[in-house]
Amino acid sequence: MRNSTPSTSLGRRAVNALLAGAMLLPLAAQVHAAGPIKIGAVVSATGPASFLGDPQQKTLEMYVRKINAAGGVLGRKLELVLYDDASDANKANAFTRRLIMQDEVDAILGASTTGSTMAMVPQAEAAKMPLISLAAASVIVEPVKPYVFKMPHSDRMAAEKVLGEMKKRGFTQFALLSDTGGFGKSGRTETLKLAESLGLKVVEDQTYGEKDTDVTPQLTRIKSSGAQAVFVFGTGQAPAIIARNHQQLAMKQPLYTSHGQASTEFIRIAGKSSEGIRMPSPALLIAQALPDADPQKKVSVSYAKDYESTAKMDVSTFGGYAHDALYLLIDAIQRAGGTDKQKLRDAIEATKDFVGVSGIYRMSATDHMGLDVSAFRMVEIKDGKFVEVR
Repeated sequence: MRNSTPSTSLGRRAVNALLAGAMLLPLAAQVHAAGPIKIGAVVSATGPASFLGDPQQKTLEMYVRKINAAGGVLGRKLELVLYDDASDANKANAFTRRLIMQDEVDAILGASTTGSTMAMVPQAEAAKMPLISLAAASVIVEPVKPYVFKMPHSDRMAAEKVLGEMKKRGFTQFALLSDTGGFGKSGRTETLKLAESLGLKVVEDQTYGEKDTDVTPQLTRIKSSGAQAVFVFGTGQAPAIIARNHQQLAMKQPLYTSHGQASTEFIRIAGKSSEGIRMPSPALLIAQALPDADPQKKVSVSYAKDYESTAKMDVSTFGGYAHDALYLLIDAIQRAGGTDKQKLRDAIEATKDFVGVSGIYRMSATDHMGLDVSAFRMVEIKDGKFVEVR
């Protein structure tokens, strides 16, 4: 019996410890649930695509601060874990792995470019991690991938808007000048397919490198062709160089660009040679001129004011995609009641009538972009400003 006393005492202590631990489990769960909502992001804040990623980084950081100051989401603070891929798809791939495996984020926003996004997609899908891209090419969401969504208007939509505008002006044939990057290649493919279906003839199909500093040879050939207009499909600074070359050659064919140039930065770089250029654009660039009844006016004017007062620079449609991605994700988190990845994915896919600065989003099981061509406004550069073509 003497030997049983210590044993009994030890047993009681073990039971008490187990009971205490059991009582602490709900508390631990509450602490975990009250932890921050971790939002990963990969943007091209530096490198050739910094004109895309820099405003996106500034936008995400600005609104995460603002949301946290207002109390966060579902009583939880937001934690932004952001990496700069320096416009390098390999880095985007590595950062995605880090966000999933080490940072253990709840969702990922990015990347800025199609190439970087496509390098991220396989890992996001394998980990069943909701990924909302800030890049434009249709290939990102076509075919539909369960966990991948995107905010920007597609290259097909841009082609549809521009070619429709050409037909309205009576043009029957045009020249296509596309860059050799992922966005330009995809845009070229979509434009060629659409032109055939619309009965428009592509009389010149030229390409240029994203880092080219002179495109005079291609434009000289286009000038002497039967093209009635020129459509430039690309991003970065090269289209501004094309605009200057177009002016230097005194070309009479009107110049169109894709939405990859819908930014005041394009006007700044191209200067007076940008005058008269037309392109499809979200409502953001003409927000103040929108009628008060337009559902996008309030959110667009508000974003422009916030961004310009904080960043001390002109608002960008590329930053607008980051604004929409963050708030659409927050809307989905609220509807999902938390950050369970399957429920969050389902909530994003079920998004209906979400009013952003880039359009009114209506996602579905067959559409992980949620926009149609009506989200684009045709704009023209006049006196160094964007005005809507009516």
